[in-house]
This record gives sequence, C-alpha cells and structure tokens, in this order.
Amino acid sequence: MRIQIFRQFLHNEKSGGLVLILCTLISLTIANLSFGSLYQGFWHISFLGLSIEHWINDGFMAIFFLFIGLELEREIYEGALSKLKDALLPIFAAIGGIVVPASIYMIFNHGTPTQSGAGIPMATDIAFALGILSLLGSRVPITLKIFLTALAVIDDLCAIIIIAVFYTNTLVITNLLIALVIFVLLLLLNKLKINSIIPYIIGGIIMWYFMLNSGVHATITGVLLAFAIPYRKKSVSTSNKLEKFLHIPVAFIILPLFALANTAIDISGQLSDTLSENYSIGILLGLVIGKPLGIISFILFSILVGCCKLPKTFTLKDVVGVGFLAGIGFTMSIFITLLAFTDITIINNAKLVILISSLIAGTIGFVILKFSLPQIIKTKL
Repeated sequence: MRIQIFRQFLHNEKSGGLVLILCTLISLTIANLSFGSLYQGFWHISFLGLSIEHWINDGFMAIFFLFIGLELEREIYEGALSKLKDALLPIFAAIGGIVVPASIYMIFNHGTPTQSGAGIPMATDIAFALGILSLLGSRVPITLKIFLTALAVIDDLCAIIIIAVFYTNTLVITNLLIALVIFVLLLLLNKLKINSIIPYIIGGIIMWYFMLNSGVHATITGVLLAFAIPYRKKSVSTSNKLEKFLHIPVAFIILPLFALANTAIDISGQLSDTLSENYSIGILLGLVIGKPLGIISFILFSILVGCCKLPKTFTLKDVVGVGFLAGIGFTMSIFITLLAFTDITIINNAKLVILISSLIAGTIGFVILKFSLPQIIKTKL
C-alpha cells in the first residue's frame, strides 16, 4: 500500500516538474518581450493590501509548506525516516548537502552585504529532482527514489528552520505569542483526538495572520499546522487525506504560480557580469559542486565510521548522480533569495544564477545516472 502511494506521489512529482519547467520558460520569455514590463508589473498589483506576488509567496507558499510538513510527518511515522537505521543515510547526506554548499558560498561572500544568501545553495527542489530522475524510467530502483525523497524532505526541513531563525528581521513578540498559543491549542485538539479538519484549517488561517504580522515568515505556519493535524499510524488519518488532497493543487497550481511570479526576469544585461559577482559564484559553485561534494563526502564518512551502509540496490556512483540532482535548487533557493536580499537587481541576478546552476546540476546528474544505472535488456518475442 505504501509503495503504491509512493509511486502515485512520484507520478505527480514528475508531471509537476515538467509543468514547473514549462511555466519558467513561459515567464522568462514573456518578461523579455516588448511588453515584458507590463507582465512584471502585473505581479505587483495590490490586492487586499498585498501585491499578487506577496500573496503567492507568503500565502500560497504557506500551503506548499503545509504539504511539505505533511510529507515529513508521514516519513517520520511510517516512511524512510521512521527507523533511525534507515534514516541515518539520508540524514548524513542532507547535512553534507547543507554544510558544504553554505561553506563554499561564505568563502566568496563572508563579510560582504551578500553573506545573508548563504542559505540559497542549501536547498533541493524535490519536484524537479524527482522529475528528472523519473525520466530514466524503471531502471531507477525504488530505494534510490526513496533516498532522494528523504534527502530532499530533510533539506526542506533544514531550510524551514534556517528561514525561521536567520531570516527574521523585526520581531513583534505579541503577535508571535498569539500564533504560538493557537498552535498549542491545535496540538491539544490533536491530543483530544479531534479528527475533523475544519478546526485545524480555521486555526491555521488565524495562526498565519498573526505569524505574518510577527516578523517570522508566515510560511512557517504551514509546517506547524502540519504537525498539529492528526496522524494515525496504520489508518487513513486526517493528515493522510489532506496530503493526498493537496498533491494536485500544490504541484499544478501553487508551484507553477510561484514559478510564473518569481522568474519574470529581464535577462537583457551582460550574463558574464552577472556570473562574476561574488554571490553568483557562491550560488553556482554551491549548487553544482557543493551539493554533490557534501552529500558524497558525508555518506563516505558515515560508512567509514560504521553508522550507515549503502543499500544493495544502488552504488556510490548512483549516489554521485543523485548528489548532482540535489543541486537543483529552484523553488526553495528562489524563496530564500527573496528573504535574503532586498536589492531587486541582486534578487533577479540570483534567480537567474539559480536557474543556470539547477540546469547544469540536473543535466550532469541525469548523464551520470544514465550511464551508472543498469541497462534494461529488451528481449524479442
């Protein structure tokens, strides 16, 4: 049953990844046509006190983070993270994939105004990464897909923690306390075995409002809400139902809208000048070199000290390929960019470098896995 659900999840991620690519190409193309300024201006139209872009990045993305939280909750209770022995390999990989890229970025940006972008190359876009992996078809062992999924989910969790801790500027304690009190009340409802989704959704919306006005990024509400929603092992729980329901709107509405709103980049300037900036070098090297280097080195260390061992179904060469796929930052990297910088030129340049880096890392990962995974021999009837 769990494998069937996971296969359905992979199918949605593959399709969602293709839609993300299409939306990115459309947005980049329109932004660089003669009426591109009108397109860019559309996302800044005010609605109920916030721009459309703001509603997407602070509102709709909270639903995306709710979905990520539900995925993480499922993995902790019954998935790849439910047993410490199985979870250690992707945990070590994720730590390496966070520490090394951030360190590379800081080598080029420490002590500069752009050092706040250290979180950008830490992230992995699960939809894109699994989408490219799925292009290799049935040659990919299910254990390798589960490993990449667990790695990306842990990456997302760490990115969420980093957003909450390091990307909070001004803190309004009263609003934050109200949001946390609501969270505690929702946990109490869970404890009392209240399984109806309605009180959790109402509480989540109120919690989002106060979090939005607290200084802590409002999307954190999504993760908190996910862990307040009841999860019952070995049964179809409220959490399961909501995760299943959110699959399609997240993959085919929320993330495509995020891509359309945040990749409307004018690329008419000199690309060489953009790529020579310290923050650009840090992002590029962090995602393309730092991610695979961190993942493979930390895995080798964990094997050397006897904490982990590779499953028999895939090799270290396959892990190298997956390490490059983890260098596809896109959604989370762009999201952190919006929090890390205030200068619109730096933001747009960083977005462009993220797209280039993700393309390079994804292509290298695909090529490595194409040659490392065993070929399927077709027999003639």
